[in-house]
Amino acid sequence: MAQTQTSCPRCRQPIMAQIEQLFDVNEDPQAKQRLLSGQANYVRCPHCGYEGMLSLPIVYHDNSKELLLTYFPPDLGVSVNEQEKLLGPMITKTVNRLAPEQRKAYVLRPQGMLTMQTMIEKVLEGDGITREEIQKSQQRMMLLERLMTISPASRADVIKQEEANIDQAFFMLLSRIMQATLAQGDQNSARVLAGLQQDLLTHTALGQELKQQSIEIDNAVKALQAADKEGLTREKLLDILIGTSSDAALSTIASMARGGLDYTFFELLSNKIDQAGAEEKEKLAAMREKLLLVTSQIDQAMQAEMDASKQLLEAILKENNIEEAVMAHIEEISDFFVQILKTELDAARKAGDLGRSSKIQQIVSTLQKASAPPPEVAFIDELMSSENEEQLNKILEANSDKITPEFLQLLNSIATQAEQQGQQPEVVEQVRDLYRAVLRFSMKKAMK
Repeated sequence: MAQTQTSCPRCRQPIMAQIEQLFDVNEDPQAKQRLLSGQANYVRCPHCGYEGMLSLPIVYHDNSKELLLTYFPPDLGVSVNEQEKLLGPMITKTVNRLAPEQRKAYVLRPQGMLTMQTMIEKVLEGDGITREEIQKSQQRMMLLERLMTISPASRADVIKQEEANIDQAFFMLLSRIMQATLAQGDQNSARVLAGLQQDLLTHTALGQELKQQSIEIDNAVKALQAADKEGLTREKLLDILIGTSSDAALSTIASMARGGLDYTFFELLSNKIDQAGAEEKEKLAAMREKLLLVTSQIDQAMQAEMDASKQLLEAILKENNIEEAVMAHIEEISDFFVQILKTELDAARKAGDLGRSSKIQQIVSTLQKASAPPPEVAFIDELMSSENEEQLNKILEANSDKITPEFLQLLNSIATQAEQQGQQPEVVEQVRDLYRAVLRFSMKKAMK
């Protein structure tokens, strides 16, 4: 989403912000999450330090739930007629996007929400979430905000006091906010959240359990990767699965090696069960039942993804402007979509359907163009591939115009993200070394 210049609500100084007023789930399924997370239209003023949401008119639309909601901040002091004039174009845009058969009665009666909170509650109610669950979610958010504002030294005591309220949903909320914060490039908040997460893992029983699960999953994945390098067989895969000590690790390995969990694998497992002693037999039989359930769930989820991707492809092919249609749905493009794309392109070519194959090729070309790395990232890749300091300096000299404060900030952000996302230490250090080298070059350039 493009940055837009606006004014800080407190000091009125010009600031840049990502502004979003129309949340149309039909066009962008991620719109709901942005609204519910509280990160949409959230600003931090570099001049006065203000942090908070911009006061903006909002339209939310979800055709599948028959929801068309509007919110106009009362503090803007705008008359009802003026409000309708400002909200009208967004509502019209939403309705015009719908196919005639989708234009049901609800679009004629937009529901006005008095507060952002009531809008959020209405959206959640549409998903079948009760008011009690909403209140619990709000309590988690308040606890999270409290833990973020107190000093790290005092945090352990508060965590112990509130441990009963720190559940799986709380950890999921923290994870989502961390991801959103990193996506916005807010490194300071990301560091605070990462520190809080570590404290929660250390000072709660659930955190210790999750930490242990993470270690078990990591060990199982490493064992699978090592076996894959040597040549993964069904026998080796079975040994790895038998060696897992938690359902989470078992499910992770099963999802990573789904292709190996075929009829022959289960036949091998059944033979092992038949030959085992009573205690081992019971354990292996329970594992077989879990694997059958997990593989069934994986297959169902994959089929649902494939069906959704097929529907998306057909919807895009019906549009007059293929490139615009692809970009409008770029957030929905997945590996499943790409797989369907290849299958349908081959089928169209074999059938001699030139019109269909031409349109599909347009989609392929648009995706290739969209997935190309930005020039800054390509330049970073070039710098990372330099074999020694001399070669690095030659590349920097030849591209000195690209070494701007913005480029340095991007490089530093990449290094910080790599560290927070648990990248391998040598990778993190390589990016840090590159940042320091580019910074030295920039300082020398400035002195000249």
